[in-house]
Amino acid sequence: MSTLSLAVRDSTTMLRRNLLHARRYPSMTLNLLLTPIMLLLLFVYIFGDTMSAGIDGGDRSDYIAYIVPGLLLMTIGSTTIGTAVSVSNDMTEGIIARFRTMAIHRGSVLVGHVIGSVLQALVSLVLVGLIALAIGFRSNDATALEWLAALGLVAFFTLGLTWIAVGMGMGSPNAEAASNSAMPLILLPLISSAFVPVDSMPGWFQPIAEYQPFTPAIETLRGLLLGTEIGHNGWLAVAWCLALTVLGYCWAQAQFNRDPK
Repeated sequence: MSTLSLAVRDSTTMLRRNLLHARRYPSMTLNLLLTPIMLLLLFVYIFGDTMSAGIDGGDRSDYIAYIVPGLLLMTIGSTTIGTAVSVSNDMTEGIIARFRTMAIHRGSVLVGHVIGSVLQALVSLVLVGLIALAIGFRSNDATALEWLAALGLVAFFTLGLTWIAVGMGMGSPNAEAASNSAMPLILLPLISSAFVPVDSMPGWFQPIAEYQPFTPAIETLRGLLLGTEIGHNGWLAVAWCLALTVLGYCWAQAQFNRDPK
C-alpha cells in the first residue's frame, strides 16, 4: 500500500474509534452543548426585548437574528473543550504512547481526533440552529452562495479551534487541567460582538473585543446569514482560521513527536 493509502486507512480507523467513544459517552458533549442553548433561551426570552431596544430600537425577533451567529460560533468553542479532555485522557491513560510504538501512520492518531471532533461540533451546530429556527430565527436575505460561504467559514473555524484544543489536551497533565486550559474557547465569545456591538462597549474594552478571533468570525457569519455588509471582517476571519489551524497543528504535532518522559 502507498503512504497515502496507509494514512487514509489508519485515519479512518482512528476516526471510527473516536466516534465510538463519543457514542458510548455522550454526557460530555451534551453538557457542553447546554451552555449555548441556555444562553440562547436566556438572552431571547429574558433579555431579548430590552437588549434589542438598546441596540437598534427593534423587537425581540431582531435580537434573535443578531445573537444567533455568535452563539453558533460559541457552540464550536464549547464542544471543542470535549476534544481537549478526550485527548488528555488518551495521553494520561497511555494509549498515545502505545500508538507511537505501533506500525500505523503517525499522523492518523491526531487526524482521527480532529475529524471526529469536527463532525461532533457540526452536529451540535445543527441542533443549536434548529432550536434557533424554532424560536424565530430567519435568514431570508441570504443567497445560496452566502449560505455556502457561511458553511465554509463555520467548518474552517471549527477546524482551527479543534487543532488548538488538541494541542491543549496533549499539553495538559490531566483531564481537569485540559478542561480549564480550554475554557477561553467559551469565554472569548462572551467578550466579543456576540451579544452587543463592539462600539457600544467602554472605550478601553473595545480592543479586547475587537482583536480576537471570534469577533471577525461572528461579524462575517452574521453578514452572510443576514445578507448585510461584511467589510474587512471576512478577510480577518479567514486569516484567524488559517492561523489557528497552522498553530494548533504544529503545536499538537510537536508534542506528539516529542519523546515521552
